[in-house]
Amino acid sequence: KNKKNKKKKKKKKNLYKKKKQKKKKKKKKKKKNLKKKLKKKKKKKKKKKKKKKKKKKKKKKKKKKNKKKKKKKKKKKKNKKKKKKKNKKKKKNKKKNKKKKKKK
Repeated sequence: KNKKNKKKKKKKKNLYKKKKQKKKKKKKKKKKNLKKKLKKKKKKKKKKKKKKKKKKKKKKKKKKKNKKKKKKKKKKKKNKKKKKKKNKKKKKNKKKNKKKKKKK
């Protein structure tokens, strides 16, 4: 009986060891995968930095645009005059329409 019991215990111990080994292997795999992911992330970050440099150039262009805006303000005044003229035309048309009605 004693011998049998010892054998059983030994088997159990071995099984436990095997399970532990499997777990260790899994952990190692996970670590490797994590490292790979981290490497990929780092590469992506580098690309983003390049894009930021381009943005700085765009800011210089904006200053030029501001100068143009000042000119546009002058144009707006002209537009107002044009609008007034259009209104006059509308009035004329109304008069014409009245005359037509009378003729009818």
